[in-house]
Amino acid sequence: ILADEINRATPKTQSAMLEAMQEKSVTAGGEIRKLAEPFFVLATQNPIDQEGTYPLPEAQLDRFFFKLLVGYPTALELTEVLNRTTEGAKPQINKVLEGPALMELQQLVRQVPVASHVKDYAVRLVLATHPKTETAAAAANQYLRFGSSPRGAQCLILAGKVRALVQGRFNVSFEDLQAAVPAALRHRLILNFEAEAEGVTTDHIIARIMQDVPRNAEAVSA
Repeated sequence: ILADEINRATPKTQSAMLEAMQEKSVTAGGEIRKLAEPFFVLATQNPIDQEGTYPLPEAQLDRFFFKLLVGYPTALELTEVLNRTTEGAKPQINKVLEGPALMELQQLVRQVPVASHVKDYAVRLVLATHPKTETAAAAANQYLRFGSSPRGAQCLILAGKVRALVQGRFNVSFEDLQAAVPAALRHRLILNFEAEAEGVTTDHIIARIMQDVPRNAEAVSA
């Protein structure tokens, strides 16, 4: 499902989408209907025009695997937009994958091994986002009300596995996790008033946390 400008949907609609994302089912007229697999949700938000919107609650944001920031198109991308939208040719849609094949790939991802020291790095990154705890990074203590949920660590590991497979490797590296950190955590960190007043973003905080958290646990105790 592609939910365009999801923050313009009413809370009731957002709640129904949350049920679909969490339970893989929808309730209509008192009847629960299971959704066919594979099922996933893509959603967009316009960060500029916030009038008349309903901000997504933290629990719903946490259901999303990644949050990607879409900037201005490049010259090549803008040219392609013009080619597709201002000329008479009809776009051609070709099937690239069957549903069962996609589900097999999803299972393959879970079979990719992760070394204990790499998994520990993911754990320490997430724990460093928890303000007012022994494991908190300085930036988390200063600018966050709440840090990442356990889903953040799950997404880091799964994203690392996918990146490794795409690059032809059957093992996850530190670099795989680092590449996924911003997209996996930026929507799971809740800023405090000080951060909002100073214009500090979650990406700024993530960058500082990644600088503070060493790859190897030995460096923490050294």
